[in-house]
Amino acid sequence: MVSQKVTIQNKDGLHLRPAGLLCKEALKYNSHISFKIRTSVANAKSVLSVLAACVKSGEEIELTCEGEDEELALRALVKLIENGLGES
Repeated sequence: MVSQKVTIQNKDGLHLRPAGLLCKEALKYNSHISFKIRTSVANAKSVLSVLAACVKSGEEIELTCEGEDEELALRALVKLIENGLGES
């Protein structure tokens, strides 16, 4: 299991479009992928779970990946988030 904290940079947080991109990327990997925000844990492969977490701009999440491709998945997701999830 690997994990890393990362800050959401999108000005509107994880609304539908960036949540969809996050899930689409997470679904490429066999590992179980989730993130913790405040006291909640969300399944990064479920758009509804990501949206229900209500992640706002500037909040820090802790991504956790567990499985055969965990390190690759974590690197890709952190890079995607740090690059703004498709938004400038």
